[in-house]
Amino acid sequence: MTVTHVLGFPRIGANRELKQALEAYWSGREDAAALEAVGRSLRRRHWRLQLEAGLDYLTVGDFSFYDHVLDMSLALDVVPRRCRREGSDAFATCFTMARGRAPGVEPALACEMTKWFDTNYHYIVPEFSPEQRFRLVAPRIFAEMEEARALGHPLKAVLVGPLTYLWLGRDEAPGMDRLRLLDALLPAYGELLQGLAARGADWIQLDEPILALDLPPAWRQAFESAYHQLQTRAAKLLLATYFGGLEDNLSLACQLPVDGLHVDLVRAPEQLPALLDRLPPYKTLSLGIIDGRNVWRADLDALLATLVPLKARLGSRLWLAPSCSLLHVPVDLTLEDGLDPELRSWLAFAVQKLDELHVLKRALDEDPAAVAPELAMARKAVITRRASQRCCDPAVRERLRQVDAAMECRASPHARRRIHQQRRLHLPPLPTTTIGSFPQTAEIRAARRAWRSGGMTTAAYEARMRGEIEAIVRRQEAIGLDVLVHGEPERSDMVEYFAEQLRGFATTRHGWVQSYGSRCVKPPILYGDVSRPGAMTVEWFKYAQSLTDKPVKGMLTGPVTLLNWSFVRDDQPREETCLQLALALRDEVTDLEAAGAAIIQIDEAALREGLPLRRSQWDTYLSWAVRAFRIAASAVRDETQIHTHMCYSQFNDIIAAIAAMDADVVTIESARSHMALLDVFRDFAYPNGIGPGVYDIHSPNVPTVEEITRLLTQALACIPAERLWVNPDCGLKTRGWAEVEAALRNMVQAARALRGLPGRQKG
Repeated sequence: MTVTHVLGFPRIGANRELKQALEAYWSGREDAAALEAVGRSLRRRHWRLQLEAGLDYLTVGDFSFYDHVLDMSLALDVVPRRCRREGSDAFATCFTMARGRAPGVEPALACEMTKWFDTNYHYIVPEFSPEQRFRLVAPRIFAEMEEARALGHPLKAVLVGPLTYLWLGRDEAPGMDRLRLLDALLPAYGELLQGLAARGADWIQLDEPILALDLPPAWRQAFESAYHQLQTRAAKLLLATYFGGLEDNLSLACQLPVDGLHVDLVRAPEQLPALLDRLPPYKTLSLGIIDGRNVWRADLDALLATLVPLKARLGSRLWLAPSCSLLHVPVDLTLEDGLDPELRSWLAFAVQKLDELHVLKRALDEDPAAVAPELAMARKAVITRRASQRCCDPAVRERLRQVDAAMECRASPHARRRIHQQRRLHLPPLPTTTIGSFPQTAEIRAARRAWRSGGMTTAAYEARMRGEIEAIVRRQEAIGLDVLVHGEPERSDMVEYFAEQLRGFATTRHGWVQSYGSRCVKPPILYGDVSRPGAMTVEWFKYAQSLTDKPVKGMLTGPVTLLNWSFVRDDQPREETCLQLALALRDEVTDLEAAGAAIIQIDEAALREGLPLRRSQWDTYLSWAVRAFRIAASAVRDETQIHTHMCYSQFNDIIAAIAAMDADVVTIESARSHMALLDVFRDFAYPNGIGPGVYDIHSPNVPTVEEITRLLTQALACIPAERLWVNPDCGLKTRGWAEVEAALRNMVQAARALRGLPGRQKG
């Protein structure tokens, strides 16, 4: 029989039950027992869904109250000294590391958070010291195994693999080589594997997505020694790779002493022939054939054409699965009763992807006739999507053909533009600003819900939002910020807001995906050619600017971020879709300038997120990504200042591409990563303005004036004072007003105190 399984299932719940439980616990409205109860309920519900879909193994260990990498750190006792509290429970340690704060314990500096490979999921970075010791400390997965075993179904446990866990970490000492910690790490992993087997795991899935990367020779060699030490007869091991092809790591992965290998055939279908040639005849081959990263229904006919001969060749060694964990897609399409029926027929969320696996399994093990209606429905969806006129707009395609090199360039170089901009703006040294959003209060969200449901008229809603904007402007003036924003109270999300106003997008009501912790996003569905029917932000900007003499930034989300934070059409190159987005935003930028905007910020938070995992593909991606930004930004006059913002990624290795974007000012996350990005500015003479964040907005902790001053002093050692801006790491949407106002007052006080102090000398 063909075996079906998943690498992981969404944790948050179809109605974001996990988010609500976490925030209730953090606020003190509920205790730890209530949070644990929600976790148990969600796990059981998700296992039941897998049982109902006929999966052959239940996956255990994919659930987390915050992050699965953080869970490994907790299980292995990789806890920074600053986050340890005598007598604290596991939740207190977990949330102190993740957020810098937990109920009932002293705050601490939170651990760094960054992107999980090329996804919009964020993990908590392990911190390793040279004297690091590893020991197993009551792993949560042991209790979860006991819960799942009560269901009486075969179990597969899932863990982050040891090499990937080390790779994703951070060295806390200069010159440290964390690969040297592997020998100390493996005994703890071995104990963990034995414990899982003793609790009923038939298989243990070890996730090693770094095998889709360019690995140094020492790391490649470490795989062989590590997996020889981890061999166990107590349970079978499934080595799971995803997010890309194995390429030069293919032979290595095939020869490792494990019982099975999972590969991503959605991202890298071309690797299948080599896999079949090199995989030993005793090993199971798990094929990731259902897209775990996107929401389009699978072409089941095409998949069966590939799978039928494979079934004849591999027999019971053939396993079927999504390409990666379903963490990256929404839970259940059946909740989306408001979507256009034709568009809805093209989609599959996590629950529907389980059903697709079941249809393929029955077609292979029984006969295609046994699932003829399901195959016919899938076939119809594929055909109608390919033929639909809603996906193609000839006017958009003609405009794209007319794009030329002149549209990518500002009229003058930055040095000349800077003179014109300073004459217009009259900003002090170390100008202070924020990234864009301010707290989305319960009252703002309630008003939006009432408007969307018809309980509030559009006129009343807009009046309410104007009231919020006025209050936000007055707060910023009182704080003393130099450059203001309107605060974005009218925006549910920095991507969804624009998707609702651009042709070619659809939005959902319940299509939530976890970004980190309790933070969920609702990626829109980009299904067709993109155009802008009318201005999207101009009236809100004009109203905000009318309230103050200080400059107010026009706020836009950039083309690359709109692309990477959406579920993107897969029927044309991403480059083409991105350039369509750039042209639509170009029109909005020129309209904002005409409305009087002296500063326009075009956020590209996801620029690095879209970077291919293999360096051989970087230049191609960065070329069209930078081109798209420049097309969106370059139609303005010299005196109009263009800003961009990037957050929660490493930027040192793409700093040249960031410079090539030619934004007048770039603001980048750096407080959360302890100013690690500043190292690049000692070697790379970044030519334009830069604002390294000095306030970690993903922690409820309020930074002191002294802490901010220390960070700014570090920045001034690397960046000339005349090019340094002062700002938080990211938008303030998720924070409360009390902490925001206190932190921004401290930020302004620190900047004012430092004005006039010398920074790094030019040249």
